[in-house]
Amino acid sequence: MANGWIKRTLPRGLYGRAALILLVPIVTLQLVVSVVFIQRHFEDVTRQMTRNLMQELAYLVGRVDDAPSRAAAQRRLETLTAPLALEVSLPAAAPVVPGRLFYDLSGRTVLATLREGLPALSAVDLTDTRRVRLTLETRHGPMAVAFDRRRVSASNPHQLLVLMVVTGMLMTLIAYLFLRNQLKPIKRLADAADAFGKGRAVFYKPSGATEVRAAGRAFLDMRARIERQMEQRTLMLSGVSHDLRTPLTRLKLGLTMSEETGETAAMLRDVAEMEHMIDAFLDFARSETLDDPEPADPAALIRRVADKARRGGGEVELAEPPDVGLVPLRPQAVERALDNLVGNALRYGRRARLALEARPRSLRFVIEDDGPGISPEARAEALKPFIRLDAARNQDRGTGVGLGLAIAADIARSHGGVLRLSDSADLGGLRVEFEIAR
Repeated sequence: MANGWIKRTLPRGLYGRAALILLVPIVTLQLVVSVVFIQRHFEDVTRQMTRNLMQELAYLVGRVDDAPSRAAAQRRLETLTAPLALEVSLPAAAPVVPGRLFYDLSGRTVLATLREGLPALSAVDLTDTRRVRLTLETRHGPMAVAFDRRRVSASNPHQLLVLMVVTGMLMTLIAYLFLRNQLKPIKRLADAADAFGKGRAVFYKPSGATEVRAAGRAFLDMRARIERQMEQRTLMLSGVSHDLRTPLTRLKLGLTMSEETGETAAMLRDVAEMEHMIDAFLDFARSETLDDPEPADPAALIRRVADKARRGGGEVELAEPPDVGLVPLRPQAVERALDNLVGNALRYGRRARLALEARPRSLRFVIEDDGPGISPEARAEALKPFIRLDAARNQDRGTGVGLGLAIAADIARSHGGVLRLSDSADLGGLRVEFEIAR
């Protein structure tokens, strides 16, 4: 429980954690030095200096109390105050108001020491940081005494705190500036990896420490291999599909020109299904390279998808999409994914419902239908390419090759998003959430 609270409290960003690593040792060191040095050293010094002065004050009170009269006591004070460097008035001209500044740490020790060793002490004023004024009760009335503050406490102990804080802040700033130069290459590498995960190849040049440069070069090699594999996959499927179209076209032409029979019609349907499969293969191959990212209006995009489905005879309900402005995405790829999802919804159900939800860091396209849906245990398999869940989704209204959900999931991942399958609470069929980063 405590571990989870600490994880939620700590900063998530690299700069924030680096700043925390810098600040925690410096603040801890300052606190330890403050407690050990100021509290112990300054308190001990202040206590010793106060006790020395306290002996002089006790001697002064004793001499006044031994005097037979106030006049005799005043004469004795005249001979003692100058050697003792004290300002004394008997009787006190004005009452001393006790007080101490809240940040006066050594003043607390002065008060405690004087009250412990001077029974005649009645009031101490420490509000003036340069002088101490106090009142002592004598046999001839209250006596006011004033002296230099430096006689009872080390001068300006708070200056050490100020010096420590200023020096700590300066060293933290210098260390952070140096550390930031080391963090920049890591941040650039993270940005390049994030952009590539969303389908964008931004310029990146390895820099920084040796380990960061090695990671950057490994990322560039990985990105180049992935791009080559994507290009080879596209070229391979495009070539195979092109080579298959020629014999299929000849076969279709021959069947069309032959005598029309039931067997001929069945063969033409098989040829049409093979052409549909080839188109699906090409769509899957081009899902990564359909177009380049550009600013697009998601609200206009989902309206186009709904209009196309309605023109095809589908019953489509579209909730009014929010105005989110222009968002960087690959519009043709996203539209192709939504077309596939809406096509699946209308193939396995009678009507579909579309909605667009805007979130702070993502956009969510929601497609629901009233079909049989997909069981929870089969949803992970349904997102794999070339998987046809005939037992879960009826095929009465069309056929598929098992690539519609795989293409949509591939396009969502290329936009830094995800494709989720769940049950539709309103329509009772399948609910598909096509979420992309913004």
